[in-house]
Amino acid sequence: MKLQLRFFASLRESLGVSQESIDIPETIKTIADLRIYLVERGNSWAEVLAQGKVLRCALNQHMVEASTALQEGAEVAFFPPVTGG
Repeated sequence: MKLQLRFFASLRESLGVSQESIDIPETIKTIADLRIYLVERGNSWAEVLAQGKVLRCALNQHMVEASTALQEGAEVAFFPPVTGG
């Protein structure tokens, strides 16, 4: 499945990337699964997206829960809990 990932605020700064196109395995079904998959990259990914960290997520520009199912071609965005303008 192909997805477009976007990272905002401190996440973007820590990861050094604001967006990425990614092709994920079929076993990744939800945003929570995707987060675990990204953590497995290690280094800053493991630190920034660790399960104990509070993050907000959006699917196609709508705020959603981590249990939300992914969709082919979707945009998935990750935000820290408070994002200033």
